Amino acid sequence: MIKKLHEAGVRSDHAYNAAVASIGLAVLSWAVSFKGESAGTDRADRWGIFVGEWAPTLFGLGLALSRYEED
Repeated sequence: MIKKLHEAGVRSDHAYNAAVASIGLAVLSWAVSFKGESAGTDRADRWGIFVGEWAPTLFGLGLALSRYEED
């Protein structure tokens, strides 16, 4: 999978940038949900956690791509 991503032009920097952006998106989605919906903090927390779970995956992908790039 990493080889296919690398061949498609995805680099470790792309994954790292996406991970950092997902952290910001988690905060933003929490704030928008908290302010815009009447469901309260519970739903806002779920949105923030859902989007926040992308960051570790993307950081891991970045590490795998970085190791592949070294070889």
